[in-house]
Amino acid sequence: MKQHRDKNNVSIKVIDKEFLINCPEEAQPELMEAAKYLDQRMHEIKSGGRVYGMERIAVMAALNLSHELLKARQETAELNRRLDQKISQALANTDSKE
Repeated sequence: MKQHRDKNNVSIKVIDKEFLINCPEEAQPELMEAAKYLDQRMHEIKSGGRVYGMERIAVMAALNLSHELLKARQETAELNRRLDQKISQALANTDSKE
């Protein structure tokens, strides 16, 4: 990560291309982690040899990451539903014992 004159400007590198991003100082660690993860995913797609061109690699990475995010949201919603159900059952059991 390179810092520029404005402390909110951060330089990140994705697939050997540098981008200057304006980001609040407190969010920069997360930005760097996200950039590193994106770079890894794009390198995986590129090394797979089935997708050519940086734009197509970027779109494929975005689609893959979007799919992962949607799946994680669904799993989280299901876990929350189960937790709510268990809490309701526990409260019902507590109420019936009183």
